[in-house]
Amino acid sequence: MSAFRFRRTALAFAVLPLALGLAACDKKSDGQSALTGEPIAKIAAPAGKTWSDIVAETPDGGVLLGNPAAPIKLIEYGSLSCPHCAKLAQDGFAKLRDDYIASGRVSLEFRSFAIHPQDVPLTLLARCGGMETYFPLVEQVYANFDALNAPLADPAVQQKANAVMQGNPEQRMVGMADALGYTQFFAARGIAADQARTCLSDGAKAAQVAGFSQKYSESGITGTPTLLLNGTNLDTTEWSVVEPALQKAGAR
Repeated sequence: MSAFRFRRTALAFAVLPLALGLAACDKKSDGQSALTGEPIAKIAAPAGKTWSDIVAETPDGGVLLGNPAAPIKLIEYGSLSCPHCAKLAQDGFAKLRDDYIASGRVSLEFRSFAIHPQDVPLTLLARCGGMETYFPLVEQVYANFDALNAPLADPAVQQKANAVMQGNPEQRMVGMADALGYTQFFAARGIAADQARTCLSDGAKAAQVAGFSQKYSESGITGTPTLLLNGTNLDTTEWSVVEPALQKAGAR
């Protein structure tokens, strides 16, 4: 797959575009980070735990997986509706988690960047089961990306979802999730429909997701996935570039 990235216009949640199709892409060049470092020894996890099971929210709207004090910090600005984010996860997340994060040398902070309206209910649903299930649910979204997004090709589904966005603000996320099949998708993965609707009806959390996305845009993040390794933009969407950069930074 070519290295394309999604662009997001800087729009507040209240005026997110109603078009639910995938946004246009801009081509970017793959590039290795200039970061270099000596090999870092594996870091032992707390007794009875593994680093890949340690998850926490961050002040910047993200969710951190792994050692909070890891010397190699990977931040991903990712959209749950972005196919290139999905491919990155499909290609590399299991290895990132099991080899690099589990070693204690690398942490991953995923910041959900709402570039399309459907990113908001997807993010709310991924968070609905708490931190313990967050990354497994995100991984499921990406692993089943094509099937989950297939309804977007149906004009009737798009029309229904767009109509929901024009209706009662308190029911917009519930209606969109129902129209696009998200409620059923997450129900099959442990988030019961009633629980999902409670999470989706939380207007404050929905606004928070959109608000952080607005901040990401204003800070200069213009595409997904954007990957920062110890603060340096890797300028890539490909795991084949990310993994050597981690090793170059010391995860070897």
